[in-house]
Amino acid sequence: MDEGAYLRPFKKLLVDVTASKACLDKVLDFANDLFNAFESVGHRVVIAPPDEPLRGATPDEREVRSKERNPYYHSRLWSPNRPTVVYIGSVAIRLSVVEMSEDVLMRYVNGRYIRDTDYVPPVRARDYTWTTTRTLPTGRLRLIAYSPYWRVTWSADWQETRQTSLRSSVKSIVQLVEGAAVDLVGKLEEADRQAEIERIEREAAEERRRREEDRRRVEQSIQDSKDHLGKVIQQWSHVMSIERFLAGVEHRAHELPAGDSGAVLERLRLARDFLGTQDPLDFFRSWKTPEERYRPKYPVLDSDEVKR
Repeated sequence: MDEGAYLRPFKKLLVDVTASKACLDKVLDFANDLFNAFESVGHRVVIAPPDEPLRGATPDEREVRSKERNPYYHSRLWSPNRPTVVYIGSVAIRLSVVEMSEDVLMRYVNGRYIRDTDYVPPVRARDYTWTTTRTLPTGRLRLIAYSPYWRVTWSADWQETRQTSLRSSVKSIVQLVEGAAVDLVGKLEEADRQAEIERIEREAAEERRRREEDRRRVEQSIQDSKDHLGKVIQQWSHVMSIERFLAGVEHRAHELPAGDSGAVLERLRLARDFLGTQDPLDFFRSWKTPEERYRPKYPVLDSDEVKR
């Protein structure tokens, strides 16, 4: 592990803290003070239960957040499987403690990087050296509290400076989170109400779509049935015309001399075999009524009922 790098535990079911090895004890001591402060006034601090849909997010560890990160930015920080939350009554507030980071000018000297401010040039020899900027943990903490509910957005954070520690703000943090939880109750109720309205609207729109699709398919089945019946009638007329022609040929064949009659009747047999079955009832049996083509899912209203 690089010196100053953030810890990345293999375990994922841990309290939501992010820190370097050097700052780990400080982070855990602060988290312990904070959790005890919440529990001393009757609030539970736990790792979120697996059956509650509470969202998590990777915290922004930058001490100076001068601009929004690229939406495609992928954090390399460790994050737990489930958030750490405090229950204020029935409302959960996520708590995340992170050691902040800063950009530091580093100098490469003799195979390793050191802070440029720590570099002392040799008096007689000359180092082969160069500088680069790296993001390193600062040893200063930030607490982030936010709504773990996707329906409501709320967050607040507190961070240390070089002169002030977060441990001195624990009591005021607890009070602010308690007040935010009260407001969050109302926001969640309003979000639930809006979600119910949207659900009803979606279901109504889906019902209208199903009815419209059903009506369209009914109309299509009627049109298809009419078109098919028209074709059956045409086929019937065509077959009856062929049958009249063949019957006429057969009648005339019997009037011919015996030698000629046999030859014509043989060709007539070949023609019938070539044409195959010509029973017009076969075509009629293939016709389907609109209801046989599609069975409506909703009552079919006539035009007068629709107008009423």
